This record gives sequence, structure tokens and C-alpha cells, in this order.
Amino acid sequence: MADLQATIVIPTLNAGDELRACLDSLLRQSFDAFHVIIVDNSGRGLARSVVPSDPRVTLIESSTNLGFGAAINLGARRSTAPLIGTLNDDAIAAPQWLEQLVDALRRNAHAGMAASRVLLTSSNELDSAGMLLCGDGTTKQRGNRRPADEFARDDEVLFPSGSAALYRRELFDELGGFDEDFFLYCEDSDLGLRARWAGWTCIYVPAAQVEHRYSQSAGRVSRLKAYLVERNRLRLVVKNFPMRMLWKVPFLAVARYWAHLSGISAGTGAAAEFSRSSGGPLTLGWFVVRAHLALLPALPRLLRQRRAIQATARIRASEFAALAARFRISPREVAQQ
Repeated sequence: MADLQATIVIPTLNAGDELRACLDSLLRQSFDAFHVIIVDNSGRGLARSVVPSDPRVTLIESSTNLGFGAAINLGARRSTAPLIGTLNDDAIAAPQWLEQLVDALRRNAHAGMAASRVLLTSSNELDSAGMLLCGDGTTKQRGNRRPADEFARDDEVLFPSGSAALYRRELFDELGGFDEDFFLYCEDSDLGLRARWAGWTCIYVPAAQVEHRYSQSAGRVSRLKAYLVERNRLRLVVKNFPMRMLWKVPFLAVARYWAHLSGISAGTGAAAEFSRSSGGPLTLGWFVVRAHLALLPALPRLLRQRRAIQATARIRASEFAALAARFRISPREVAQQ
């Protein structure tokens, strides 16, 4: 193998056939200067029977579920590669996926992050082509459920989806990696926004393609996901939003809640899907209350992190707000996904 250029870290909880297929796709990559680290979060050694005996693959077993961000950080610490990749265990990478991401970062010196074109499995519809930001702190996949051909051009995006991304180690080390207190969901959004404050940009690479079975671990509309997404939205806002954006958050959140209620009535969107399978509007309302209550004990730490981000920022608050406006998604559009 050539000199190590990239390490791909894959957290896994169920460690089943999806992980096996994911690893098979990585071991067929056209780019060979990479290493794969599997972090088994099952606590039961489930990945042992799946991970092949291959010098390019290392297995790390955790006794407990560390969550996504902590697992990625653990894998990154075990590597010296200048590039750190993140990939979900239910994603299948096209043969040139890694080569295209590495080449994009080589060609774009100011980009610290590269986003993949992520397709929904067995479909020509997109899961994501980078990410978008709602004014209440909710983040959503750019191009979600739209034809992949509409997003076929290299372009700047706000930040990548952590389901299939590549980061410079310099960025990763400078920012301390993912915030492990997020546990699951929005940690990629938080890292992406902190990277933006630090002056890094992100390039979308449509030639770097993966297929993704969306939310296989926690479910597309599970109770766990509904709570953690709302809890982590609030954490992301407190840490990253400048004051000129922060005061608008409650009003835009109310607009999104109303759009979700309208979607439930019409039987459309994720909130309606949740109501059918996991609980009704009252359950969702309780998760909103729980999320806000959980914010209170976390505030001292979040405010310290906020001050640290602002103290080292390389862009002005007006520039951050302009980026948020450029890559904006409305509350109604959030509710429709």
C-alpha cells in the first residue's frame, strides 16, 4: 500500500449484512492509500464475525455504545492519516468514491471538508448533496428526495453529511473533532458550523457517490431520533448562532412546529409518519419539552464553548449569517421532508 493518506472510520451498532456490504465496497476502491477503522458500539463484539481479516481494516470494540461522534473521534485518534473520512455502516461506496473526495481536497486548498453525492438505496433519488440550515437550527439534507441528476456539478456547500464525508485532519484536530455530548444526530452539523467559523469551506463532489439506507440504526422517525434531533438542535444553536440570528430562533421554531402539525393533519412529512408509527402530536410535544428542559443543565458548558468559538473565529458574524442565508431551508420545507 502507498503512504497512508486517509482513514475511514465507520461506527457500527448492529454490525450485520449492511456493514459487510459497506466493507466490501471499500475494499474495492480505486484509491489504495487508505485504512479502515471499524468502531463496534454494540458492546457484544458483533462486528467480529463481519470484519474481514485484511491489513487495511482495524476493529476497535467498545464495551458500551459511544455514539457516532465519540466513535469517530476514537478512530481518528488511532490514525495518523492527513485525511479523516466518516461513513455510515449502511452505506455502499462507489469504486471511485474515496479517490474523488481526496482529489477534490487536493484541488481546493481552502476546503477542509468534502461532501459526497449520497443516493437513497436502489434509487436515483438523493439522500443528500451537502446540508442546509434552517433559521431555527434544524439542518436538513440538500436535494433530499430529488433526482440525483439535478446535483451533478461540483459546488460549494455549507458542510457535509457525516454519513459520507472527508475532513482534513488539520481541521479535525484544530476543532477537537465531533462534540461527543451530542451522542447521535447533528454532531456533523455542529462540526461543520464550527469549521465555518474557523474559516474552512466545503466542496460538494458529485463524482464521489454512495448509496445509503437512511437511518437504519435508530429508524427514520423513531422516538429516540425525534428527541435527540430536537435536543441537539438547541445545543447547536447556543454554541454556533451569532446574536443577529439567535433572537429569531424561537419564532422560526414555532413556525416549524406549526408546519409539522399541518403535515400531521394532511398526512404528509416526517411528523405524520412519526404519528402513524411511533406516537401522536402529544408525544412529539413532550419531546420538545424534554429537549428544552435538557438544555438548562447543559447551558454553562455550551456557553463556554460558544465563547471559545467566537474567540478563535476567522470570519465575522455578518459573514456567518450570510452563509446561513445562502444555504437556507425554510421551516415549511423542513416539515415536508
